Amino acid sequence: MPVDTKAATDRLMRFLAVEGVTGQEAAIGRELTAALKESGVPAKAIRLDDANTRIPVPTETGNLIVDLPGRGALHNQPRIMFMTHMDTVPLCAGAKPKKSGRKIVNEAKTALGGDNRCGCGVLVTLAAELEKQKLDHPPITLLFCVREESGLYGARHVKLDELGSPVMAFNYDGGAASNVVIGAVGADRWSVEIFGRASHAGVAPERGISSTMIMSLALADVQAGGWFGKVVKGKGASARMGTSNVGPVTGGEGRPAGDATNVVTDYVHVRGESRSHDGKFFKEITKAYKAAFEKAAKKVTNAQGKSGKVKFKAETDYFPFRMKDSQPVIKRAVEAVSAVGGTPNVRTANGGLDANWMVRHGIPTVTFGAGQNEAHTIDEWINLDEYDRACALAVQLATMR
Repeated sequence: MPVDTKAATDRLMRFLAVEGVTGQEAAIGRELTAALKESGVPAKAIRLDDANTRIPVPTETGNLIVDLPGRGALHNQPRIMFMTHMDTVPLCAGAKPKKSGRKIVNEAKTALGGDNRCGCGVLVTLAAELEKQKLDHPPITLLFCVREESGLYGARHVKLDELGSPVMAFNYDGGAASNVVIGAVGADRWSVEIFGRASHAGVAPERGISSTMIMSLALADVQAGGWFGKVVKGKGASARMGTSNVGPVTGGEGRPAGDATNVVTDYVHVRGESRSHDGKFFKEITKAYKAAFEKAAKKVTNAQGKSGKVKFKAETDYFPFRMKDSQPVIKRAVEAVSAVGGTPNVRTANGGLDANWMVRHGIPTVTFGAGQNEAHTIDEWINLDEYDRACALAVQLATMR
C-alpha cells in the first residue's frame, strides 16, 4: 500500500518536538489527539482511560485509546489492535530533532525520543491512511500507553473491556521494521534497605555497624557466585540464563548519620533488577541477592556483638513470554513484512515490552521496530527508511485479507 511518507515524517517531527518523559504524558497525549482529529478520526472515537488512577507512581494522564470501526468487505472481521507507548526516558528532555538526509538526529546533548515517538507516528499515520484512501479494514483499536519506560505500567493497568476484545495486537517499539518479536524476558525489580548503627568513625568506630560494609560484602558475594551481569548456570542445552544489575545506591537523607563521612554509615538503600526468559530463573537470581544481603548483615557486627539488619523487597515487573510460531498473529506478521519488501527476522527480546502484559492479558502480540537506533543514549537517531517501512507495514497488517 502506498503511504504519504512526507506527511508521515512531518508527523514524526511534530511529535518529537513535544516533551513527554515517563509519567508526564499529558502534552503528547493532547498533540496525538489533535493529529488524529486532523487525520479524520472523530473526536468521539478518541478517549483517555483511567489507568493513571491505578498506577502506583504519579502519572499525569491515562492511556490514549482510539476506536476505528471496520470498513467495507472487512468491516465484520474480528477486531485487531495496534499499540505503542507515548512516553520517553527522562534523558530525552530538551531534545532538538533535526532532519539530516534520511535520518533524524538530535542537536541537543540528550536522547532524541525516537523511542517511542516513532511508534506514535506509525499509529497516527495508519489512521490517516485508512481514512484518506478509504481502505477496507476490520474494526481497529489504537492504544497509546503511558509509563512504558518506567515499568510497563500503562499496559499493565489497562482495562481489557476498554479495548474491544481484539483477537491479536501489533506493538511498535525499537529496532527495524522487519523484526518480528514474539517473546521477551520477565523481570523482578528489587530493593533492599540496610540498617546499621551510627557511631563516630574516629572516636568509637567499633561501636558502629556499617551499612556500607554490609552492602559491599553482599555484592562481592553475588559477584563471586556468578549472579551479577550475565548469569549462566549449568551447561549445554540445560543451561539457565539471565541477567541482573545493581542500580542506584542512596544514603540516609534525614537519618541520624546523614551523608557524613565521619560517622559509621547506619543506612543504605540499594535498587536492582533480575531478568530471564525463564520465569523461574529470574526469581532465583533475585533470591541469590536476598540471601547475600542477609548473610552479609549477620557478618558485620560491632564490639557489643550486635549485627546489622536488612529489609529486602522484590516485585515482578513483568512476566516472560514466548508465543508459538503457529499462532495466527505471527503468521500475519511474517506475511506482512514480506509483502512490504522486508525479510522477517523472527526473534525474542532481552528487554521488557508492553507486549509482555498484553500477552499476559490474553491478547497475542507481536512487536516491530520503527527505525529507532541507539535508544536511551545521546547518540540516538532515527532511520527514516525503516520508519517509512514501519508505516507501510501497519497499513498492510490492517488491510490484509
